[in-house]
Amino acid sequence: MPPFLLLEAVCIFLFSRVPPSLPVQEVLVSRETIGKISVASKMMWCSAAVDVLFLLDGSHSVGKGSFERSKHFAITVCDALDVSPDRVRVGVLQFSSAPHLEFPLDSFSTRQEVKAKIKRMVFKGGRTETGLALKYLLRTGFPGGRNGSVPQILILATDGKSQGHVALPAKQLKERGVTVFAVGVRFPRWEELHTLASEPREQHVLLAEQVEDATNGLFSTLSRSALCTAASPDCRVRAHPCERRTLETVRELAGNALCWRGSRRTSAVLATLCPFYSWKRVFLTHPATCYRTTCPGPCDSQPCQNGGTCVPEGLDRYHCLCPLAFGGEADCAPKLSLECRIDVLFLLDSSAGTTPEGFLRAKAFVKRFVQAVLSEDSRARVGVAGYSRELLVAVPVGEYQDVPDLVRSLDGIPFGGGPTLTGSALRQVAERGFGGATGTGQHRPRRVVVLLTESHSQDEVAGPARHARARELLLLGVGSEAVRTELEEITGSPKHVMVYTDPQDLFNQIPELQGKLCSRLQPGCQAQSLDLVFMLDASASVGPENFAQMQSFVRNCALRFDVNPDVTQVGLVVYGSRVQTAFGLDAHPTLAAVLRAVSQAPYLGGAGSAGTALLHIYDKVMTVQRGARPGVPKAVVMLTGGRGAEDAAVPAQKLRNNGVSVLVVGVGPVLREALRRLAGPRDSLIHVAAYSDLRYHQDQLIEWLCGEAKRPVNLCKPSPCTNEGTCVLQNGSYRCECRAGWEGPHCENRVLRCPQ
Repeated sequence: MPPFLLLEAVCIFLFSRVPPSLPVQEVLVSRETIGKISVASKMMWCSAAVDVLFLLDGSHSVGKGSFERSKHFAITVCDALDVSPDRVRVGVLQFSSAPHLEFPLDSFSTRQEVKAKIKRMVFKGGRTETGLALKYLLRTGFPGGRNGSVPQILILATDGKSQGHVALPAKQLKERGVTVFAVGVRFPRWEELHTLASEPREQHVLLAEQVEDATNGLFSTLSRSALCTAASPDCRVRAHPCERRTLETVRELAGNALCWRGSRRTSAVLATLCPFYSWKRVFLTHPATCYRTTCPGPCDSQPCQNGGTCVPEGLDRYHCLCPLAFGGEADCAPKLSLECRIDVLFLLDSSAGTTPEGFLRAKAFVKRFVQAVLSEDSRARVGVAGYSRELLVAVPVGEYQDVPDLVRSLDGIPFGGGPTLTGSALRQVAERGFGGATGTGQHRPRRVVVLLTESHSQDEVAGPARHARARELLLLGVGSEAVRTELEEITGSPKHVMVYTDPQDLFNQIPELQGKLCSRLQPGCQAQSLDLVFMLDASASVGPENFAQMQSFVRNCALRFDVNPDVTQVGLVVYGSRVQTAFGLDAHPTLAAVLRAVSQAPYLGGAGSAGTALLHIYDKVMTVQRGARPGVPKAVVMLTGGRGAEDAAVPAQKLRNNGVSVLVVGVGPVLREALRRLAGPRDSLIHVAAYSDLRYHQDQLIEWLCGEAKRPVNLCKPSPCTNEGTCVLQNGSYRCECRAGWEGPHCENRVLRCPQ
């Protein structure tokens, strides 16, 4: 073997046994509890009269990097100290070959001054003379302290590798009433830290490398003597199993090799087997008990619905990491469609400040909105009013039930010009915008005013807006970035405001407005979340004319769904001479974009394989990485003439086993046996005599899809965990167990470890 290869093999052998993780103290609890420990460390406060002296090891054995981490630990501790001459005093002593007083306890009277001075400290280097530093304190006491009239706390940060004796001076210091915390840095020598620390030692020995855990342990111990307190009376100090490690060099028998030894009696040299050894750096583990404070967390009640992940923010706040389908409301409740009982009045600014072009854009927005969200059986009623100097109710709420008639009526609304009196318009809307009352309390539809404007009001808006909200009107604002602040004042909440950056972006607000108008999910397929992929046979056996018929069919089906990233997502795959993703699930967030993309799907020709296309969907389309949403029903609709489907039964079953429904639409005068096998055990087959007859089977397809959308969903199928993470169901939700090197709610973040 070449010498350089031998060296590489030796290095791999020597270091393969050393764990790559650098933390050498680990609390053996769940990730959730670790998060609570971290949060509690930021919620503790020490305001009793006490003298705190940091004794920081600045020797070469610690090194500049670990010295900087010791400083960071000291600064983090200071964040919880009520520093003042009468309460907490703080001083710092650095030691190496000799002790060096950085500043006495009476130098600074504010926490900011103390932290700034610690941050400016310079690493000295030298021998680790811990004993000399302790003797210095025995001789001088705490520099600038109150002579023992208040509790004295010494926080000693070191790697525990002193070059002198420490046991006796540490014992004498503790006998004088000084509480000693021994805080390890780098790879500490735990036995020496135990010698230095006060009793009980497990509560006074910490590790600075894990700052939040160490500060929590420090404050947890001090809270027992009422020097520190937690933010909430429900917080408790609890014992947790933990593990401490020491990096040691050990000798290990590696084998025997031939060697030669001389003999005293003869001049002969004898050949024999001699042992040889290898030296390794390994972690030796020591079980221990760590005492940490945890507080009741806002995520304990599992507030995030539909597979959302709860992330705490302090003691009483949290936010939810939601699957896309449920990201529109608090706690991952779904955004809702306009299938609720609601009266909506669009209030359009027709003043000179908006300009005729802006007024036409607002009317176009209303047209597109009603075309997108209103259906024949919709219980929503819409009206339109314009304003400048006065309010003009052009289309009373509920006057037009037919969508085309409503759209045509908008053309007759004139542009007014004149001043922008938004406040006056709001007051008039509250009084007469919705005509006569159609009921009271729960019997009256919810009433919403959607204000569209691009110009600032020339009269006062706060009072009229409060008056309108007091009349139980929900105010929503849609406008340019320039009027965001005024719209927030009118609506009473930033959540009720939608802004756009350019004219085209205005129309992108339709899905968001749709989600804000309803407060409860009503029965109906349009409001059901669904990830839907159409798979079209684009082979030569179909032909371009029939392929165009299939495109038209898909467009008509898409019109029946509420297409946006929070309700229904649509993707399209075509197959023939090859398999091609025409567009993925997350490619087009609006119905208009989907319709346009379906029309642009390519006809491929050639021989097609339905099995290959289904495997393509399994691997590259219906995955979380490509836009599929956890917790959302999933379906594939396959349109084919039947040729090339002989290999598709097994891939179709693979999709079904992964939580994806598969429906086969077979076209042709004779139903091929391959399609019967492909359809599976449930009613998942629609037979169409000719491509021109596809339109007659649209309702049948929609009914099937709506039924699949309401079926129970396994949150782990397909798996929401990326980078080979394992999905585990628990308590109506799921969690991802990540493989080594990855972390995050969905294993999406690579773990980067900083070199020591």
